Amino acid sequence: MTAEVQKIAFQGQVGAYSDLACRTAYPSLTTLPCDTFEAAIEAAREGTAALAMLAIENSLAGRVPDMHALLPESGLSIIGEFFLRVEHCLLGTAQASLQTIKRVHSHEVALGQVRSLIRELGAVPVVEGDTAGAAEIIARLNNPQDAAIASSLAAELHGLKILRRNVEDAAHNTTRFYIMAKTPRLQPREAPNLMTTFVFRVRNVPAALYKALGGFATNGVNMTKLESYMVDGRFTATQFLAEVDGHPEDKALRLAFEELNFFSQETKILGVYPAAAFRLEQRQG
Repeated sequence: MTAEVQKIAFQGQVGAYSDLACRTAYPSLTTLPCDTFEAAIEAAREGTAALAMLAIENSLAGRVPDMHALLPESGLSIIGEFFLRVEHCLLGTAQASLQTIKRVHSHEVALGQVRSLIRELGAVPVVEGDTAGAAEIIARLNNPQDAAIASSLAAELHGLKILRRNVEDAAHNTTRFYIMAKTPRLQPREAPNLMTTFVFRVRNVPAALYKALGGFATNGVNMTKLESYMVDGRFTATQFLAEVDGHPEDKALRLAFEELNFFSQETKILGVYPAAAFRLEQRQG
């Protein structure tokens, strides 16, 4: 990795949770904020960044819209996954306290995740474009009556005081990210705890999905994710994003893919990568 590309791109502003995820997973890389997911993908594809970290789903908010359409045509490969526990903090100016707060600013989703705190404070929720942007606004307002819901990183970057940590209603609030690169990182078949992510479209015939997925069941392949998406706004065209345990060259998975391909119009592997430690710990728990 050359000095010019020792960066990791993400969608969002400096101090966003995606920024925090990048810094946590790759502390040696410089984070590169991008306005859109497309811009983050382009940065990795064109070499401005070595990697891109893209939020794919959240345990409370569900899947991130449009990622199913962006990933297959991104020109990037999934080389890993990362889970970030979302720890919302209540941020204020140096003069602020829990007693002074009248308005709480943040992204709409984040505000929905801290309803108990807003009720306790008797504050008015104010919707902003994102959490990091809300922290920037509070720093600029410099009003002890205004606070933000954002990350501890945003507090550090914008010189704000953390009035209370872990103010989220649900302790399991976690975001999953794909780590993506222009060049795939080939995994040896014998490597432990591998996952394969792929997309496919079934043929427009009766029971096509049932038949396409039958090979995974009969060959004992564990499928951990299956989501459907409308393609190009057509009600008759459906694309699926799926994840399974194993390497495509494993006998069981190879046979399952052969059956899938027979009943599908198109199958594309997006990446083969090690399962994150967070996932393995959850399986054991």
